[in-house]
Amino acid sequence: MEIKTALSSFSALSQQTRLDVFRLLIKAGADGLLAGELGEQLDVRQNTMSANLSVLLNAGLVRNERQGRTIRYFADFDAVRGLLVFLMEDCCGGRPELCQPIIDELACAC
Repeated sequence: MEIKTALSSFSALSQQTRLDVFRLLIKAGADGLLAGELGEQLDVRQNTMSANLSVLLNAGLVRNERQGRTIRYFADFDAVRGLLVFLMEDCCGGRPELCQPIIDELACAC
């Protein structure tokens, strides 16, 4: 991942509603959530939710799929993986055993 892409991701996640949306989409996994469901769960108005989802889309952190009159949003797990790899690419100065606890904590136990 290039630094400009990482900066765009961090910028998109630096606002509470967008971070909350992103975390909900991570939790939803492959099922994703409808835009209206996101708004209801976070008690955010439709136009505000739409603006925040646009920022996350432009940063490449989420993707969407039209389903009739609604839009379902999904976390882009490839982007998440890329961001985590970017953060940890030089982890622990060549001593990977120091990073293992972090990797273990990140591993999904689903």
